[in-house]
Amino acid sequence: MQRQLKKINETTHTVSQRAPSTTLIRLKHKLPELPYDHRALEPIICAEIMELHHTKHHATYVNNLNVAEEKLHEAVAKGDVNAQIALQPAIKFNGGGHLNHSIFWQNLSPNGGKPDAGLLQQIEKDFSSMDEMKKRLSEATIAVQGSGWGWLGYNPKDKRLQIATCANQDPLQATTGLIPLFGIDVWEHAYYLQYKNVRPDYVKAIFDIANWNDINCRFKNACGC
Repeated sequence: MQRQLKKINETTHTVSQRAPSTTLIRLKHKLPELPYDHRALEPIICAEIMELHHTKHHATYVNNLNVAEEKLHEAVAKGDVNAQIALQPAIKFNGGGHLNHSIFWQNLSPNGGKPDAGLLQQIEKDFSSMDEMKKRLSEATIAVQGSGWGWLGYNPKDKRLQIATCANQDPLQATTGLIPLFGIDVWEHAYYLQYKNVRPDYVKAIFDIANWNDINCRFKNACGC
């Protein structure tokens, strides 16, 4: 009996030594490439703004998000709940900045097409007309105090389009439950070099480079139609 137990223990020890270890590999976030040249959106948004906005501001959000997530990974491994809680604002701010800008670049195009029949029908149902939707989105976005975003989003619960604003880099879906379709960045770094303090001119002009092909796809994915 003792020989059998000894043999079982030796076998178990050998198996445990040979068992492959599983290591969780954390993939780092990367700055997405623009789908167009920095000059492509001129004269609405100049190349200097696009280059600074993408390669400096967005890149900073990505880098800081990676740093915060690495610290969070270490805090979880140590069971340090206080550190995990303390890191949440940095993850929200930089993660939101990364999410928002990744959508923003795709939302813009020098040749963005127009709303397709399905989206236009939904816009007319929820806002009475395309012009009325633009008016309401513009008014809400211009009225953002300080820095933030104006959004056209889809409410999956009520199955309708809604306009919302988010402060700072708060991400739309995590903050409101709305699925983002079209976002307007009104942080000053998005327009100040060109439009100075005249935010309304920037908001009005950005509709001229709205990528409706991208917005159409986001709407179809959001509503499942």
